[in-house]
Order: sequence, then C-alpha cells, then structure tokens
Amino acid sequence: MANRKKIAAIVTTYFPYSHSDLIVSKFVSGFPTDQGVIQSEVDLVSIYMDQLHTSDVGVSVAEKYGVTIYPSIRAALTLTPPSAYHWPTAPDWKVGELSVDGVLIIGEHGDYSGNERQQQMYPRKYFFEQIMGIFATSGRSVPVFNDKHLAYNWSDCEWIYKRSKELNVPFMAGSSLPVTSRTPELEHEIGTDIQAALSMGHFNSYVNGLESYGFHGLEALQCMVERRYGGETGVSSVHCIEGKEVWEAGESGLWPRDLADEVELRIQDRSSGSIEDNCVNPAVFMIEYLDGFKAATLMLDGHLKGFGYSARVNDEIVSTGFNQNYSRHESFTYQCLNLEKMFLTGQPQYPVERTLLVSGMMDGLMESRFRGHVPVETPHLNIEYSPPEDIPIRPSG
Repeated sequence: MANRKKIAAIVTTYFPYSHSDLIVSKFVSGFPTDQGVIQSEVDLVSIYMDQLHTSDVGVSVAEKYGVTIYPSIRAALTLTPPSAYHWPTAPDWKVGELSVDGVLIIGEHGDYSGNERQQQMYPRKYFFEQIMGIFATSGRSVPVFNDKHLAYNWSDCEWIYKRSKELNVPFMAGSSLPVTSRTPELEHEIGTDIQAALSMGHFNSYVNGLESYGFHGLEALQCMVERRYGGETGVSSVHCIEGKEVWEAGESGLWPRDLADEVELRIQDRSSGSIEDNCVNPAVFMIEYLDGFKAATLMLDGHLKGFGYSARVNDEIVSTGFNQNYSRHESFTYQCLNLEKMFLTGQPQYPVERTLLVSGMMDGLMESRFRGHVPVETPHLNIEYSPPEDIPIRPSG
C-alpha cells in the first residue's frame, strides 16, 4: 500500500450523479465494467470541495473510505493538516510540498455565474493555477486530468495548455464520449479519406444547456475526424445556427441531411415523428477546418436522448451510436480506467490537444451565437496534432 500512487481530487461540488460522484467515487468504490467491478490500483487520499451542495455526498464518501477533506487546494496537494495553518493568521505558503502522484480536476456543476454568452463560468483556470503553483514551487509535476472543457473562454484555455507544457505536466482532459461504447463498433483507420462527417446529440433548453451538452457533441465528432487523411490541422471558422433556420440550412446543403438521417437511426432513445416536429429550438454547429474539411454537429432539444456519429467514406455512409445502454457508469468507468493508466504510467492515453481544440471551438460557437448567429473566424485554432495510434481503453461487450 505504501508504494501505491496517491491521488487528490479538486472538485466544484459533489452530489449524487454529479461528475464528482461519477468519477471520484469510482476511485474508492471500484470501476463497474463488462468483466465486473475492478478495484482501483491507486489511492484517493484527499479532496477539496469548492462548494457544499444541499444534497452533498462527498463528505459521506470521504468518511466511508477514509479520505481527508482539506480546506484548500494547496492543502489537498501537500496533505498539510489544518493544524499547520495557525488560524486565524495567514498560512505560510512554504508549508508543505507536493505529496500526491496525480490530480483529478472536476470543475463541473455548482452555483457559478453564467455570462452574457451563456457560458457557465466554472473556476477551472483558478483550480489549475493553484495546482501549477504547487508544482512549480515543489520542483516536480504529476499527471493531471481536467474534466470536460479546459475552460469556458479561449484565453483561459490557452493559458492552461501553455502552463502545462512549461511544467511538463502529463495532461488529459475532456468528456467521456470518446471512450464509451460504440454500436456498431466504428473506428476510422488513421489516414481515412473522410469526405463529410456529422455528430448528433441532445441538450436541455435551460440556460447554458447548449454549451454544456454541445461540448459532448463536438468531442464525439472530433475524436473521429481527427483520424482523417493528413491528421488534424485545426479549425479556420465556426458557425452556430439555431431555430427553424437549422432546417433551412440543411435543405440548402450547409449540413449533410443524409448523414443526420443515418445517425438518427443509431440512437435508440428517440420519439416517433420527425426531428422538425419534435424540436423547438435545435442548433447546428458548422465547423470548417484549415485543410478545407467541413463537418457539423446537430444538437436537438427534443426527439431523442443520446449521441451518435456518421460519415461519408468512399461514397458510402458509416455510422455509430455512443453508449446505447445509456449507463452513466459505463462511460465514466472507462474514462476512469484511462485516467488510472495515466496515473500509473505517466503517459496520457489520448492527446489533450483534442480538448484544447474543442474548447476553442465551443467558445467560438458561443461567440457566433452571441453575435446573432454569424460565422466566426478562428485563426487562433491552428492546432495540429496526431490521433492516438493505440486505441484507449473502451468497453469490450
């Protein structure tokens, strides 16, 4: 036990079925998989919670499994007991050095403001700054995972990415969609000549719902199209369209309706009738890449629940649905298994540049929406990277 890796969890809040519960709790209770529950090979030793939810379960989980809840991010990473702080005086920033071997950042959920672009202003950059401060003053870095977006705006995303490179941090980020099951199994060979692609997803029409769920739809798209011929080149422009104009754009060929019809059939949890009749305020994200490739993500506020992907390859349509058993545990379990492997090996299982690019795309799309649904040029998203040659851990059954 003494040689096992020690992990710290830095979270916004922790209630049933929150991302903190679906990720952090598995590191202490085990990972439910196709082969049964697998116990973690690393030890969760500390938690920092930014907000205590009215339905909190983080405190009880910590008590049950002997995990210490610390009053600050610094304390959670240095494992510094509260007695060392000499309250009420300010703590000495030199007290304690980095004492964990990996960090989980779950900056999702909680009572945080939105802005005029309907972006939820989660404190992901603040969390990351605090963690990097400990790495810098301790003279060493350990693997870090950041759940979903790197941050809600591009300047924060860029800072986080550059700072991780400066300190040589093994870094993974993003949603669970790329590592959940695919029905039928579909993985493009690296170098596939993809002619067109579309992902489809759902969202709730509450404030910030399109941004939150849209990120999943974009990552479902990006984890597939990054394997196209020539590799990832980055994105030159994005365009968000909403309402009845979505259907008009489809009729005029701005997004491929035949691919949408195909992937719709892969998502089992859907209503009878047409998407036009069942959706009140749909949205489509149109993405143009620097190599000239074009793709789209169709987000539906009704008709179905789930995510899928379709593409035209060699003039034939291929498609898949993601996580068709709709298990919260499946997608997050396999995300956790990939994170655990990074903590054990020090090697990210897929490139963080994917999430950097998608985070920038999402920010640009919210800007497009805010400006009145106009195209937005994104010269800063000239992000090149290679897709992983080794397939990350995914469900086998």
